[in-house]
Amino acid sequence: MGSYTLVCPGSGKTVPDHYTLNCDCGSLIRAEYTARQLTLRNLPGMWKFYDWLPASGHTDTPGATVTYKSEGLAKELGIDLHVAFNGYWPERGADMKTCSFKELEAPPTIMRAKEHGGKAMVLASAGNTARAFAYLSTITGFPLIVVVPKQNVERLWIPGREPGEGIKLISVGGGCDYTDAINLSNRIAALPGMMPEGGAKNVARRDGMGTVMLDAAVTMKEMPDDYFQAIGSGTGGIAAWEASMRLRDDGRFGARLPRLHLAQNLPFVPMLNAWKEGRRNIIPERDMPDAKKSIAEMYSDVLSNRTPPYGVGGGVFDAMKDTDGLMYGITREEAVAAKKLFEAREGIDILPPAAVAVAALVQASEKGIQKGRKVVLNITGGGQERLMREVPVHQVEPVLEVPGPDVAMEEILKVIA
Repeated sequence: MGSYTLVCPGSGKTVPDHYTLNCDCGSLIRAEYTARQLTLRNLPGMWKFYDWLPASGHTDTPGATVTYKSEGLAKELGIDLHVAFNGYWPERGADMKTCSFKELEAPPTIMRAKEHGGKAMVLASAGNTARAFAYLSTITGFPLIVVVPKQNVERLWIPGREPGEGIKLISVGGGCDYTDAINLSNRIAALPGMMPEGGAKNVARRDGMGTVMLDAAVTMKEMPDDYFQAIGSGTGGIAAWEASMRLRDDGRFGARLPRLHLAQNLPFVPMLNAWKEGRRNIIPERDMPDAKKSIAEMYSDVLSNRTPPYGVGGGVFDAMKDTDGLMYGITREEAVAAKKLFEAREGIDILPPAAVAVAALVQASEKGIQKGRKVVLNITGGGQERLMREVPVHQVEPVLEVPGPDVAMEEILKVIA
């Protein structure tokens, strides 16, 4: 059984774990594992990294990152490149059937919730996270209430089976976005018996995503010099940084943390704007004026979050500082071109967020990545076009559509009782 304690990086204090999401100082709580060195376990999918996941049990799910050495794209860009692929690609052994690395968050988060007496989980999503959690809810039977903007409902499908009866999908209409969905989900999570999924504050979500870095380091037998990923909230970047610190402490994967290269999708780039000016705090009127309009113009709207864990202790700002990180702003045109390039050189389709990361890698390589540096590109989602041809999928239908996040709770209670 894996064991851990929760520690606040701000105060250094140990925090009791009652599915704890917050500490007094506001920093992101971290899991500190008894196992200081990583031992791979003979368990399904991502659970091979069981020693560094905050759960006592595991789910029987095959989803895991598959890291491989690139040939086509590496040659095109003239770099030493490994691809950390998250998605559906049978020839590579990739069996993440929701086609997004959000499938790494759901298993440990649901296991942690069950182990702490949770009866139902509440979460908000712009699509990919909801799909992963709905899939795990279908497999485990753990009840799930998910709030999604109306325009993203079609992204909620279950691969290979009918949706579980425990999934209650609530759609938020009227031009609402992901932040509106978050606001409503927070109100629902405050109801008796409900358990918030927790977002970036949940160690299970971050450490699940952190297995991308673990898989890359185990495959390469060392940590990379550079790590590229697209971000919306930035939680995946934080997760990669935290996993790197554990690998450094392990002692077998190198002593230098990988440099984070995090990409936002123009025109909605609040973290990029704050980072360029060296600010820990995001100023909404300056960094994301007319946010809803900007989000509507994005190539990949799942990369939007109006309240990202940027300035919080142990958040994106600290991760970037600690790794001497770089941040990128990617246009629609750059992302579309990068998607075509990756698919032509590597032979598998990728989702829009991954295309944004590829575009950042192209930008960096054009400026010149120093020869000899080992690069990892996190393809956060791929193989969906192929999966749609090969695997039957079943749409999750909303049980309720509400006009906005301020809907009366009586309406909600009728459908989630």
